[in-house]
Amino acid sequence: MKRLLATLLFLSAATFIVYAENKEAERLQNCSKVINEIMDTPEQSIPKDLLDKCSCVAVIPSMKKAGFVVGGRYGKGAVACRQDNGKGAWGAPAMITLSGGSFGLQIGGAAIDVVMLIMNPDGIDYLLKDKFTIGGDASAAAGPVGRASSAETDAALSAKILTYSRSKGLFAGLELKGAVVKADQEGNQELYKRKVEAKEILRDNKVEVPTEAKPLIEALMKHSPKGK
Repeated sequence: MKRLLATLLFLSAATFIVYAENKEAERLQNCSKVINEIMDTPEQSIPKDLLDKCSCVAVIPSMKKAGFVVGGRYGKGAVACRQDNGKGAWGAPAMITLSGGSFGLQIGGAAIDVVMLIMNPDGIDYLLKDKFTIGGDASAAAGPVGRASSAETDAALSAKILTYSRSKGLFAGLELKGAVVKADQEGNQELYKRKVEAKEILRDNKVEVPTEAKPLIEALMKHSPKGK
């Protein structure tokens, strides 16, 4: 009986580990899908010039409305930053969560994809904190879409973070003030198989890109191989 119980406990633990790994892999796969689908529609995409200039890209796929909070939202995603002070290749991602905030009337009750561009290397400092508030700790603006002129983007570039949303096939700049970005320590541990701090991943570039994260990094490299 004891042997049977031990076997069942072992199988349950093994099943949980596989589930956790698949869960993080699915999250990163969905992040890569969002980037590819948005950027493969040039007239309704993030302007490539802005993508090339940004230091980090955060993606929250299928963010959902939280039923227990009026107007609240919650989602899990990932953020990847460029190496070499924002000018090099994309490094390994860190897992994050996004919650709360005002998401504008255009979103309604459907699940949405959220994309955030962190526009300068100093913006990485916010990602190294346990949490920060968009529009509070870090200035933010709705990002321009498509083949926007430089006049349209100059005002947006004064913000540290440009925010976007996609809902029901529509992609647009997004007012995301008040939303809270938090480090997903549990997600990072499951992805990297050890406890790892965001600084190790995003600033120090001390971890290799895990297999599960390669689709996301390949998507970013495809659409913006080098920074400016």
